[in-house]
Amino acid sequence: MGIDKNSAPFLVIVSGLPRSGTSMMMKMLESGGVPVLADDLRQADIDNVNGYYEFQPALKVKNDTSWLTDANHKAVKMVYQLLYDLPDGFEYRVLMMRRAMDEVLASQKKMLARLGKPTDTIPDAKMAEIFRAGLAKFEAWIAQKPNFRMLDVDYNNMVADPMPQIAAIDDLLGGGLDRDAMASVVQPELYRNRKA
Repeated sequence: MGIDKNSAPFLVIVSGLPRSGTSMMMKMLESGGVPVLADDLRQADIDNVNGYYEFQPALKVKNDTSWLTDANHKAVKMVYQLLYDLPDGFEYRVLMMRRAMDEVLASQKKMLARLGKPTDTIPDAKMAEIFRAGLAKFEAWIAQKPNFRMLDVDYNNMVADPMPQIAAIDDLLGGGLDRDAMASVVQPELYRNRKA
């Protein structure tokens, strides 16, 4: 199971706003047979009980792209702002996680509070405006990039009924993923910041 190694090379990127389900998606891909790029420097905690799946070299992609050479048919988690710095000589398949904005904001506040950081520096309405503006700019940019293919993945729908979106992900990545194993990762009990 996994991506056909004989298919044209591409890097799988999991992206989205903070607290939008990117770590869950990385675990789903790993369970489905996709090798993941992660360094485990940030340990699992109450906010991400299955781990964060972060990869430090991806944070420095503007200055060092050497890690991309060995990244074909692997998955990496990157905040969408870093995608601007990816070089043109590679193909990318982007899974863009979407989640109800009020849930994103609530989840982020809870995580910041647990870390002892301030949660009221920017009002929710302003933060939502910043997030939406940033995403709109990114969407306009990626639409002009022929070496990127992007699929929107709705977190809320994934928790409610994962199989339709898993099928779309499998199709984007060329087929061959273990869809049942991916679905088994979805844990509704971890869906704690629900939209009212």
